[in-house]
Amino acid sequence: MKRLFWAAAASTLLGLAAGLFYREFTKDLGVTVDSQLSVVHTHMLALGTLVFLIALVLEKTFSLSQSPLFSWFFWVYSAGLLVSTGGMLANGIITVSGGETSAAVAGIAGMGHMTLTVGFGLLFGALGSRILSQPKNVSEPQIR
Repeated sequence: MKRLFWAAAASTLLGLAAGLFYREFTKDLGVTVDSQLSVVHTHMLALGTLVFLIALVLEKTFSLSQSPLFSWFFWVYSAGLLVSTGGMLANGIITVSGGETSAAVAGIAGMGHMTLTVGFGLLFGALGSRILSQPKNVSEPQIR
């Protein structure tokens, strides 16, 4: 549970720092060009902070970490988040600085997004294994 808390806290800190960096960096350069730099903070806050906080609630409710897939989810998802936002940050800095980005830089962010997708699959697998392994409650209505 502590690991999810610290991941959510770190994602919040990184997301807020990315927003501040975007604002100050573009202001200093006097640039108003659209770039991926403008969405790094929202990706970090939504895909980092919110997902880890939701996973924290799921851990408290369903003992998510008891699933063998939980550790895989945590590390794969965390890596995907860092690769995605790192690639977007690099792409944004190059664009705002007036350079030309290559397909390789965008591809790194894309690979990170694919890794996030695998992480989501692992999260659902871990959650499903915990929900399906719980004994049936007699007061629960039977759905056929």
